[in-house]
Amino acid sequence: MFDNHDDILTVDELMDILYIGKNTAYQLLNSRKIQAFKIGRVWKIPREAVTQYIIQQSGSKN
Repeated sequence: MFDNHDDILTVDELMDILYIGKNTAYQLLNSRKIQAFKIGRVWKIPREAVTQYIIQQSGSKN
């Protein structure tokens, strides 16, 4: 499934991809709108989860 370390993102990379701030990034992670996990206190975000979030949001009528 994960071929290399590029398949896992950091919070900073998530912020860059979605053009969002740190508070928004943590809100998305804590609310589980983007599926991710923590190792210790550090969030690990599968790139596929971000892709799925973008697809969901682009299809919604918000």
